[in-house]
Amino acid sequence: MLALVLLAAIAAPVPAIAVTRTAPEQRTLVLAPGQMFGLARIAESKADLATAFAIYAALEHDPDADVRAEARYRHARQLLAQNRNHDAALLLRRLLDERPDAVPARIELAHTLQLLGDSDAALRELRAAQAAGLPPSVARLVDRYSQALRAQRPFGASFEFALAPDSNINRATRSDTLGTILGDFDIDEQSKAKSGTGLSLRGQAYRRIRLGNGGTNLLARLSGFGDLYRKTRFNDVAVDFAAGPELRIGRNQLNFELGATQRWFGQKPFMRSARAGATWTRPIGDRTQLRLSGTAALIDNRFNDLQDGKGYSGRVGVERALTATTGIGVNLSLDRQALNDPGYSTKGWRAGLVGWHDVGRMTLTAEAEFGRLHADERLLLFPDKRSERYSRLSLGTTFRQLEFRGFAPVARFSVERNRSSIAFYDFRRTRSELGFVRAF
Repeated sequence: MLALVLLAAIAAPVPAIAVTRTAPEQRTLVLAPGQMFGLARIAESKADLATAFAIYAALEHDPDADVRAEARYRHARQLLAQNRNHDAALLLRRLLDERPDAVPARIELAHTLQLLGDSDAALRELRAAQAAGLPPSVARLVDRYSQALRAQRPFGASFEFALAPDSNINRATRSDTLGTILGDFDIDEQSKAKSGTGLSLRGQAYRRIRLGNGGTNLLARLSGFGDLYRKTRFNDVAVDFAAGPELRIGRNQLNFELGATQRWFGQKPFMRSARAGATWTRPIGDRTQLRLSGTAALIDNRFNDLQDGKGYSGRVGVERALTATTGIGVNLSLDRQALNDPGYSTKGWRAGLVGWHDVGRMTLTAEAEFGRLHADERLLLFPDKRSERYSRLSLGTTFRQLEFRGFAPVARFSVERNRSSIAFYDFRRTRSELGFVRAF
């Protein structure tokens, strides 16, 4: 039934297109777009996909936006039939950049993203389609499709890389002195904030194994990041592995996992942890998704045994599609670090707001985050307990019009400020990223 819904694509008017043939003599045929689409269907019925693709490619440059949209939609469906899901997703995204109201194409893109393993992006496209307005029968079908997305692709991966100029690569203070109960101590130059340009890497791969015939899977994932600099003592690298069951109960999705993280700083082991966590995801209405998560971890700090202990965190997030091209998300997280030394033990919270908007073939994003942190006790050397106020503002743009081999340029800029009662934790930071991400 979904295919029938998706075939109800945009109607196309019929301006004339000239086609020239040279053998055995030059003749010019004047065909309307409707006739060109008819020729493409005949070519498809004869398995002559090269001819069909050539016709669609020509119509994709037609001056009429409806004709271009129809050609891209049909072309994308043929690419999907050939399992060229990546190319189909790029073509559908180009269609929606020009015609964000093309609901059948948006639903088809959600299906394609599901095949590519990006279920979160697929669900986001379905919420955008529902925000644009759907007939009741189609809305019910999309709701069932949303639930079916819980049975996702068995494996997948993503990757991002960027050059990242940073004013404070070690998140250190710029203060010259450190106030203590013994007076002010001078801070060594090597311990102050350092600027630099590095290579930022982000990646994730996952494998999903179905357990039985129900809605239960075993999900395993490997993820990591790396900020690499010419001065290797500032390199920050982490690798995380997690695995656990994934269950679907009605419209609810439950994920449980056991995980382990290893982090290095300056080429040396910095911290390792083991954790148990759970996440609950549920749609609220047609346009909104709620996500709750919580973790408990054992922490082993390789630099300082006083910072070994336990960590607990919880997070609630709500994401809503306002229109077919605009959405917002809000989140609140709580964190508790119960470490060997009460001076290092902390409790804190952070709240964030994020929004995105498609403008033609660009996606604009903006994010703001604020938080507080308090230590249980003061450290022996300092007169006051650690108390902090944190803020971060970020802007980003993805340029899909410059897409190359499935990746599109992205630019991000962020400003970060942490105000602390202890100078050692007080820092400012500005960071830019110029790199490439997947174009959909």
